[in-house]
Amino acid sequence: MTVLKTSLRNFFAHKGRMALSAIAVLLSVAFVCGTLVFTDTMNTTFDKLFAVTASDVTVSPKDAKTDQTPQNGVPLSLSTVALDRVKSVDGVKSAEGAVSSTQVTVVDGDNDNVGATSGAPTIAGNWTSNDLRSMEITSGHAPRGPTEAMVDADTADKHHLKIGDELRTIAQTGDFTARIVGIATFKVTNPGAAVVYFDTPTAQRHLLGATGRYTQINATAAAGVSDAQLKRNVVQALAGPYKVQTAKENADENRKSVGSFMDVIKYAMLGFAGIAFLVGIFLIINTFSMLVAQRTREIGLMRAIGSSRGQVNRSVLIEALLLGFVGSVLGVAAGVGIAVGLMKLMGAAGMDLSTRDLTVKATTPVVGLVLGVVVTVLAAYLPARRAGKVSPMAALRDAGTPADVRSGWIRALLGLVLTGAGAASLYAAASAHKASDGSLVLGLGIVLTLIGFVVIGPLLAGIVVRAISAVLLRAFGPVGRLAERNALRNPRRTGATGAALMIGLALVACLSVVGSSMVASATSELDKSVGADFIIEGNQPIVPQAEKAIERTPGLAHVTRYKMLDATLTSADGKRDTSGITAADPSYADDLRRPTTEGTLKNAYGTDAMSVGSDYAKKHGVHVGDRITVAFKGGRTARLKVAAVTDDSTAIDQGARYTSIATMEKYVPKSQIPPNVIMFAKADDGQAKQAYASLKTALKKYPTYQVRNQTDYKQELKDQIGQLLNMVYGLLALAIIVAILGVVNTLALSVVERTREIGLMRAIGLSRRQLRRMIRMESVVIALFGALLGLGLGMGWGATAQKLLALEGLGVLDIPWPTIIGVFVGSAFVGLFAALVPAFRAGRMNVLNAIATE
Repeated sequence: MTVLKTSLRNFFAHKGRMALSAIAVLLSVAFVCGTLVFTDTMNTTFDKLFAVTASDVTVSPKDAKTDQTPQNGVPLSLSTVALDRVKSVDGVKSAEGAVSSTQVTVVDGDNDNVGATSGAPTIAGNWTSNDLRSMEITSGHAPRGPTEAMVDADTADKHHLKIGDELRTIAQTGDFTARIVGIATFKVTNPGAAVVYFDTPTAQRHLLGATGRYTQINATAAAGVSDAQLKRNVVQALAGPYKVQTAKENADENRKSVGSFMDVIKYAMLGFAGIAFLVGIFLIINTFSMLVAQRTREIGLMRAIGSSRGQVNRSVLIEALLLGFVGSVLGVAAGVGIAVGLMKLMGAAGMDLSTRDLTVKATTPVVGLVLGVVVTVLAAYLPARRAGKVSPMAALRDAGTPADVRSGWIRALLGLVLTGAGAASLYAAASAHKASDGSLVLGLGIVLTLIGFVVIGPLLAGIVVRAISAVLLRAFGPVGRLAERNALRNPRRTGATGAALMIGLALVACLSVVGSSMVASATSELDKSVGADFIIEGNQPIVPQAEKAIERTPGLAHVTRYKMLDATLTSADGKRDTSGITAADPSYADDLRRPTTEGTLKNAYGTDAMSVGSDYAKKHGVHVGDRITVAFKGGRTARLKVAAVTDDSTAIDQGARYTSIATMEKYVPKSQIPPNVIMFAKADDGQAKQAYASLKTALKKYPTYQVRNQTDYKQELKDQIGQLLNMVYGLLALAIIVAILGVVNTLALSVVERTREIGLMRAIGLSRRQLRRMIRMESVVIALFGALLGLGLGMGWGATAQKLLALEGLGVLDIPWPTIIGVFVGSAFVGLFAALVPAFRAGRMNVLNAIATE
């Protein structure tokens, strides 16, 4: 009980000094809990939607998958015969056929795409009674003829659609127009999909290319018949290649397709939260180390009057427990707020999430509390252990005497060993012959070098801080020298404070190098390999009508079609490969200049000929002249002659196997021929500018497709990688904020620790302005120390990662010096900002009171 009372007294006596550590715990726990609540809410939203939209039993084609579309771009379908059989099954109350396709683009009267901007699909289909489970018509009526359509209320609201407006639907089977005659509202939350309904014959004719076809059959069970029993009856009656699912099985399948995407988001965000926790550990260690140092005399007196080492140790750990508990409780509450904020942010991006579905599982606050408390207590263990070792003789010394002025040789040696092992791992990763093998060694190297730099931090502080001070502080005379000596006074503290900032900036530098190298490599590859003037692609395969518009464009020397087919390849060694084959026009050999290790690529576009990549050829012992058995999905099996082996040391079309479209058409029936996933075009000599404008005009009716020249393509690649990096930087900002709090806390506690010293300096003539400058300079030096280590380490990681990317064809190393220099300079301003409050408080100290402080 005495230990507890002492801990409570000390905790509340120093609550102001612990505030920033509590904020660090709060932020880290809030990010974890916010991530869990956000992803759980998204899962709840989708679960409700899938549960309410699934009929008692659903029948669909055997090979139909929720996240895939057949290679010909037209959904798999069932005949009316299957529907009639289901209707006659014992236990079926009612059954109806449904038509649905996500391979469509819907545009309004102004030719603007009314689809979701969040990546959610545009779904076109027929209106059925099953849709009444999830929607209700709130305006107008359901479509009744070939010129009528109905849209969901969310889409109508976002795109300002109203009854009477015209919509044009672009599908693989052709374009068709209809006027809006009704608006339906979701009864549950719509995560962002745009839904357009037609009457059944119209949906069949334009989405499936034939009447009397359905993508699935929805069966409702009669009273007293379970879903499982109805499924058994339907399976027995159909006895064919069908997929029959209960409502639960159908919902689970849909949930699984969404769940994998959700898991990526969840674990990525938790990873960044983990980084913030790691940075927070340094802040907590520093806080308790300094508090223990400041209370050395007090602890010595406690030991002198009979307190054991264990009691002192437990006293500090109980303070840490209180700190972790308070920070975690507040963090859990803040996490819910973060989740709501993320939902609003997703809403602005086009994905609608309702706060009605806000899901806070019982495990979420438990995880937050346990994680926050455990991390805090573990971080405080070393300072607590150090406190337990304080001798009763310490009561005779001045409080605030540093417990460890120099880093121990054992720590320095351990740090050098870890850093050396990490450097060796990075070298091994850079020398790897396979990216998959090197990535594991790279991860090991990153972990070892990071730990090594943390352990060796105090030794590096003495070297790096002196070097920085020689450049920045010596010009400020005695004040600069005082700032330098203050930073060097306790290398362990400076090392820990700098390490917190180092971690975040190392990741920033690494990702900057990787992103910049990817852009530079891709740009170089485009310049070297791409001979086409224009590249045409979109969010869906190119529909035939758009293809014809491209081919009719004046000023083009040639147009190249590019199709990807599902196929199984069997080489002479008997091994099978199911990764498919690419069919293109012979002009593609000019549009993409692929070097070959054997043969000539143009020969691969001859009759019954093909090419393979060098990796495939090496793995299967294939050479020019050999024959490969190619079983085209939906078509016949061919024996194609290898006419070329392309070099796979490239990033574009790496590993692709080519054949001509003429060869493909010989073995694949017309109904199974896939649309072009991309098309290329070459302008007539001197006509590039005019052809570019003509292509844009020709595709104006099809806003989902974009025409890019090489300059456009390079810029878009740069923008996409830039957006990804900005998102990652935003997530890393939490760790950097915690690191800044660490600098603030270190300085604030350092000012308290040096109260008497500051009073003496003020007494002998140091002005308030000089005192504040000294503390700001000390802060800048510590921040630059962390930045220098972090940026140097991160660039090393990034350069090693680029060596692995080179094995995938991205062979250009590009250091983004403007970013690196900008981050380094920004770190100096971070140091200035962090020192504002501690410097202000130091400047307001009463000189006599400060001198009298014990």
